[in-house]
Amino acid sequence: MSRTCPCGLPAPYQDCCGKLHRGAAAAATAEQLMRSRFSAFGVGDAAYLLRTWHPAARPASLDLDRKVRWVRLEVLETTGGSVVHTEGTVRFRAHYAERGRPGVLEENSRFVRLEGRWVYAGVV
Repeated sequence: MSRTCPCGLPAPYQDCCGKLHRGAAAAATAEQLMRSRFSAFGVGDAAYLLRTWHPAARPASLDLDRKVRWVRLEVLETTGGSVVHTEGTVRFRAHYAERGRPGVLEENSRFVRLEGRWVYAGVV
């Protein structure tokens, strides 16, 4: 039995964000990229996070905190970011647990197309 994707969509991880993480598909929308990045935090895929970060803002390396468990994602609002746009934003609320204590990160992220692919460009 497959585990459900951490991004919150009702699909198995391998058929949802897993295919983006493996490089078998690319995000079609800014929201799909945002969801796949949340899932990458959830499964500890730092390489995917770096690959999908705009080069102008991307850190040289990324060490994910293994004490943080990402548990749920709420997409609150999107602007642009569709298959016909070149820019978009996704406002979201990411729920996590750190050492058993719940926490929430709320952010409005900006995404742009770079060489035909969506990348994370930073916080609005």
